[in-house]
Amino acid sequence: QVQLVESGGGLVQAGGSLRLSCTASTLSFSVYVMGWFRQAPGKEREFVAAINWSGGRTYYADSVKGRFTISRNNAKNTVYLQMNSLKPEDTAVYYCAADLTTAVTTTSSQYDYWGQGTQVTVSS
Repeated sequence: QVQLVESGGGLVQAGGSLRLSCTASTLSFSVYVMGWFRQAPGKEREFVAAINWSGGRTYYADSVKGRFTISRNNAKNTVYLQMNSLKPEDTAVYYCAADLTTAVTTTSSQYDYWGQGTQVTVSS
């Protein structure tokens, strides 16, 4: 069983930045594809970003491309989501997820483990 713990959420004004972190309780962190998803009130969970095991491949939703950056530090069992130029529509609970397969996927059902989520609120 892998436990994922997110941190770094909060309240920020539009145009501001936040960095989310997600730390995994596993010694095998480096084999996992890691992803970030978000869910706004009344909406379905949606893909935000994903990164392969080495950090060499990253994928983004069109809505965050150019503003968000996903990265990972396998020595620290941590994946990050740097969020810049935040907009009110970025307001959501952000979840990190781990996937044991080797191919990066944007489909939430493919991920094996999930964190509890961290709230991000962007005020206008």
